[in-house]
Amino acid sequence: MIYLDNSATTKPCAEAVEAVAGALTRDWGNPSALYDFGISAARQLRTARHAVAAAMGAEPDRVFFTSCGTEADNWAVYGTAKRFGKRGKHIVTTAMEHHAILNCMKDLEAQGFEVTYLQPDALGNISADALKAALRKDTILVSVMMVNNEAGSVMPIAQMAKLTHRLCPDAIFHTDAVQGFLKIPFQAKTLGADLISVSSHKIHGPKGAGALYISPRLKSFPPLIQGGGQEGGYRSGTEGTPALFGFAAAAEAGGKTFREDIARERGLLENLCAQLEALPGVQLNGAHDAPHILSVSIPGVPTQNSINILQDAGICVSAGSACAKGHRSHVLTAMGVSEKAIDSAFRVSLSRETTQEDIDALVWTIRENILPRI
Repeated sequence: MIYLDNSATTKPCAEAVEAVAGALTRDWGNPSALYDFGISAARQLRTARHAVAAAMGAEPDRVFFTSCGTEADNWAVYGTAKRFGKRGKHIVTTAMEHHAILNCMKDLEAQGFEVTYLQPDALGNISADALKAALRKDTILVSVMMVNNEAGSVMPIAQMAKLTHRLCPDAIFHTDAVQGFLKIPFQAKTLGADLISVSSHKIHGPKGAGALYISPRLKSFPPLIQGGGQEGGYRSGTEGTPALFGFAAAAEAGGKTFREDIARERGLLENLCAQLEALPGVQLNGAHDAPHILSVSIPGVPTQNSINILQDAGICVSAGSACAKGHRSHVLTAMGVSEKAIDSAFRVSLSRETTQEDIDALVWTIRENILPRI
């Protein structure tokens, strides 16, 4: 199998698998227990938090574990609305966000909030000037994803956060960094975002773990789950240590080779773009500034047909976001891509395990088995 759908999920690395197995078979104590076995688990949980924080460039005591990136996104949006909703009812986001953000926005609109959706250009970019024009005195939240999961465009998060805090000092800035974590260099402590969402299974960790960074600027923030007071009282419930220990192991392993990995992925992506641009009938969509995401259209061949042909050749790609099945891409629609190109689009996404042979096999299959069907 040639796996090229790494923006949907990644293969857990050996370090993560070992950490999960150890938590299930050896270190399975409850971190809240007050005997040595539980205290040992609590110590390991602290170590895990430090590892994820180090990979994010964050203060360890400001990283709070969740079950996934979607949960972290939901917590960021709803928590801000609950905490600051009396101050104002205006929110700014983009038309290209993951549905973990967009569906929250629809819900808040039904509750009386006003949401401004920033529109991208043809490459999927959104400028700081567009954000500046949208900010108002009653803006309480700005939520902009770091890397778009279909177009591969990278947003100027540091510039946007600084602008937001200058023009709306009381507003909260959130970024969904699920596709940016260990792909785009950033340090949570200096990025300027108040809230940052990340996920384990996008960085070769297990599913079932994510995190929300809450800046020290936010002295108080509404808890996500009430109960026994775990996660500093923000997210109660016995911690899922197997997934969290695996998350930490993946973050630590990925942090060690981060620069080399993204440079290698960037080289592979550029090679893929060059090969595909040489093929008549192939259209590349978006900026693909991130080192691992590329949207490809072959107008005249429906998306599912291309996916099936590639699958028959042992190649896995995606119809777009794996989290929004059965819908025409809202990202490509917002970018103004033609309906014919949208209906033939599929996403290729790389990881540190992707090889040049994988890229060559994809191009060969497109050229020999898909293009003749136009």
